[in-house]
Amino acid sequence: MKVTLGLLQHACSARPAANLRKTLALAEKAAKRGAQLICTQELHCSQYFCQSEDHANFALAEPIPGPSTVAWQKFAKQHGVVVVASLFEKRSAGLYHNTAVIIDADGSLLGIYRKMHIPDDPLYYEKFYFTPGDTGFRAWQTKFGRIGVLICWDQWYPEAARLTALQGAEILFYPTAIGWHPKEKKAHGANQHGAWRISHQGHAVANGCFVAAVNRIGLEQPVGGDGLEFWGRSFVTGTSGQILAEASTDREEILLVPVDLGQVDVTRTHWPFLRDRRIDAYGDLTKRFVD
Repeated sequence: MKVTLGLLQHACSARPAANLRKTLALAEKAAKRGAQLICTQELHCSQYFCQSEDHANFALAEPIPGPSTVAWQKFAKQHGVVVVASLFEKRSAGLYHNTAVIIDADGSLLGIYRKMHIPDDPLYYEKFYFTPGDTGFRAWQTKFGRIGVLICWDQWYPEAARLTALQGAEILFYPTAIGWHPKEKKAHGANQHGAWRISHQGHAVANGCFVAAVNRIGLEQPVGGDGLEFWGRSFVTGTSGQILAEASTDREEILLVPVDLGQVDVTRTHWPFLRDRRIDAYGDLTKRFVD
């Protein structure tokens, strides 16, 4: 099956309703240009608020289903496309998640994925906001292929990609918000971006699947801080890790990428990594550290 991916890369303002309208407008353009599986960047309805620990930011969260989910369901049904949309979920009082909704081309909500790996680094204070996910790693059969969804910090963990691929995922989508600390960019920026891209390429090679990473752009700068400069560069890799298409560093873009899902079977047959796994020898992976 040949399908077209649509990755939506853009900057976000401090106005959630405007961000949602903007992303829907970009998605409409993508659908009219042939996109069949559309993915937003991480937390697309807001700026990346995790740069600070502020209780006021919890007001940005919404239930699932909620207003944004319903808007994307309506959009998916109207245009006959699959949508992966990343949201700040309010599950109940005091319980919040970084969550992606997976919506099929008929508008039905196939399920959700809650971010499993939660970082806590300078300007990435996500543990203050997000409870670690409890959905496990999942894959969904959509009208346009079987897909898995992981979110940003999950991208550094080969276990997450593997467990999702083992459920038959042909495409791994990674809604993302990653950028440079401006003061570190000159010394470390190239290596940081390179590591991010190589990590995704490795997931594609090891699992014989397509990988799509969707990042935001722009400098988001809290009062009194240097902020984060999001590096964009949304991209898709083929089943052998090759870069099929890549967006710019600083421009709003709709990245349209046609892929042939039949290549997954070909790659996994010729590079039979899944066949040769020694599952009898991997028990220590469930330990924090092996002495």
